[in-house]
Amino acid sequence: MKLLVIGSGGREHAIAKKLLESPLVKAVYCAKGNARMVLDGIQIVDIDETDATSLVAFAQEQEIAWTFFGPEIPLFHGVSDAFYEAGLQVFAPSKAAAKIEYSKDFAKQLMHKYKIPTATSATFIDFQEAKAYIEKVGLPIVIKADGLAAGKGVVVAFDMDEAVEALSSMLIDESYKGSNQEAVVLVEEFLEGEEISIFAFVDEDKAYFAGISQDHKRAFTNDLGPNTGGMGAYSPVPHYGQEIIDETMKKVVQPLIKGLMEEGSPYHGVLYVGLMVTKEGIKVIEFNARFGDPETQVVLQRLDSDLAKIISDILSGYNPTIKWKSHGVSLGVVVAAEGYPNSYESGFSLGTLQVPNGSQLQLFAAGVTKGTDDTHFNAKGGRLFLVGSEGDTIEEAQQRVYSYLQDTAIPHTFYRTDIGKKALQAKL
Repeated sequence: MKLLVIGSGGREHAIAKKLLESPLVKAVYCAKGNARMVLDGIQIVDIDETDATSLVAFAQEQEIAWTFFGPEIPLFHGVSDAFYEAGLQVFAPSKAAAKIEYSKDFAKQLMHKYKIPTATSATFIDFQEAKAYIEKVGLPIVIKADGLAAGKGVVVAFDMDEAVEALSSMLIDESYKGSNQEAVVLVEEFLEGEEISIFAFVDEDKAYFAGISQDHKRAFTNDLGPNTGGMGAYSPVPHYGQEIIDETMKKVVQPLIKGLMEEGSPYHGVLYVGLMVTKEGIKVIEFNARFGDPETQVVLQRLDSDLAKIISDILSGYNPTIKWKSHGVSLGVVVAAEGYPNSYESGFSLGTLQVPNGSQLQLFAAGVTKGTDDTHFNAKGGRLFLVGSEGDTIEEAQQRVYSYLQDTAIPHTFYRTDIGKKALQAKL
């Protein structure tokens, strides 16, 4: 069968490459994809991820068996709805179901209604009212833009100046628009604990565990700097095992998908649950209507089963067979352009972006474009690529990845040097 993956980043690179491993798969297309994907046998398609008409036409012309959606933006723009309306098979939620991601206020209301554990919060459209609320409840506080923010619309404010600056950016400057095209913020209780991500494959009322990971959102080593789309991840999370997974599936995933069915928006596709593990137990930070990035790049390395068959089985109404590697860990480090997540340099050379044969390293590209020829690449985005490795231990995976990054240092780029450190500290 022929498959289509929508998106162009490292997440989509990892998904498409994993799908190509299946003996059931003849070809994988990626729209728009990126130039580095071609070296892994992925066929890139020059169609924008929000161009529903062209994407549907391509899927029909190429007789695509089913389409996998990587990012959230095409869901927000109703592209998955266009596929459903055309009678095409797609592994992705509808725009209505994806609202759990692009409206944090909607997600919070659902969590309260269906008794899903989460932080207390209040929603505002008025700057002065939000400021007065923060002055009343005190600091630290979490301020979230309601609309799509590419993982960057969250500010943890430890003083009033930070809080006012965040509120001003989100409500007055309208840096991020809400789901109703107006500026909306959630002001949320600050939770103390450790963040983890748990994924599920969902088919209306059925959900299947699809991996656990720990992402690193802050730009710089030791969790310093602004929030980003993610600077590295590892999977599994050794200090949070099956008990946390089972609790999340029971107390979070099942109530959510049941609630969405009751609200008339049944969910299909990958569900991302961002959790904080607190002294009081798990609490949901956010939902995403797709795999995470860079978590996908490490989670899929742990999957022993055929990803294409898993999704085909779910789409056909069968219970899939999903097996995970029983030992070891996968770890990945993101290399970004200097200045990211704010203004950053672009256009500079990244070299060949190849890892040595037999090195047990993987490279998944994101913000790259073709360089001087088909085997050289230039910087195009903020997060440029991820280098990952599996190992029997965190230390082994770290050693492989960081040795490669040190040996192939690229000017005008940076990366965190502490990915996986929390897992090592948890062992002490």
